[in-house]
Amino acid sequence: MHSLDGEGKKKLLARLARIEGQVRGLHRMIENDRYCVDVLTQVSAVRSALKKVGLQVLDGHVKGCVRTALESDEDAGDDAIIRELLAVIEKFTD
Repeated sequence: MHSLDGEGKKKLLARLARIEGQVRGLHRMIENDRYCVDVLTQVSAVRSALKKVGLQVLDGHVKGCVRTALESDEDAGDDAIIRELLAVIEKFTD
């Protein structure tokens, strides 16, 4: 099951396109020898934007995939589903 569809998917793709533009801007900043603090400020902005994308994907995963798996009669069991979710959260918060 995939929890990204419709309008939510369109918004995420638009956000990723903006982030892509920010990264290209960072590239130009470094090529043009911009002040380090300005570059670092933009790096921070990109990281923050990516974190928001990750949180949206995680929200969709929990509300869609995880909920569906917990409500189904799959053999995986609730413990396995929860372990997988915790592993994903651990990776994301690294």
